[in-house]
Amino acid sequence: MQDMFRSLLDPNAKPYSREALLRRYSRPGAGGFHQRLKFHAKRLAWIGVVRGAYLLKRVLDIVVSAGLLALLFPLFLLLAVLIRLDSPGPILFKQIRVGRWGELFTMWKFRSMYIDAEQRKETLATANEMAGGVTFKMKRDPRITRVGRFIRKASIDELPQIWNVFKGDMSLVGPRPPVPKEVDEYSVADRRRLEVIPGITCLWQVSGRSDIPFPQQVELDVKYIESQSLWLDIKILLQTIPAVLLGKGAY
Repeated sequence: MQDMFRSLLDPNAKPYSREALLRRYSRPGAGGFHQRLKFHAKRLAWIGVVRGAYLLKRVLDIVVSAGLLALLFPLFLLLAVLIRLDSPGPILFKQIRVGRWGELFTMWKFRSMYIDAEQRKETLATANEMAGGVTFKMKRDPRITRVGRFIRKASIDELPQIWNVFKGDMSLVGPRPPVPKEVDEYSVADRRRLEVIPGITCLWQVSGRSDIPFPQQVELDVKYIESQSLWLDIKILLQTIPAVLLGKGAY
């Protein structure tokens, strides 16, 4: 599956990727020495801006995630005790997700469901309340534990993904990483979500979260990809705070 994603999403295979366009238009063509020099200067400046933006975003991810891991450690211990007392099973839930260009990685969450949740999902498929049918959501999902319902409403179950951000699997801001089964159902247009590193929070999560139908989620993710900047990331992070506190669309 990972090889399939690579063949579809690898920048070397995409005729309109940033890297392919760079190669295509990196030839100055005819002209004198000064024209060629001017062309190469602009080209290097453009490459520097793009790569510098990625580097700045990564530095922000490392600094913020490291600080949050240290600050939230006591909360992690408390949640571990509550989850273990509420229902049998591991404290953390791990799941394979699809990252940038189809890279597979292990994403972590605090366990909010009973340990047989995946097996029971098949029997609940017809009760899916997410418009579009690609992702699965239920407002009153019977697989969720008592503690799980609270931590999902407050988005506390997502906190272990700060470790994914520190490692580089994820970013603080970016499209939410899908599971491979969901990506199998993506259209070619939907796969644009995989052009950037996935994040803990994103544009559609601060705009309504699970109340937003899947096609609109894709539209907002593509909008973010096409206009991403450090300022936009900071803006989304600030908007995440009231979105989490109000709990709208979280279930």
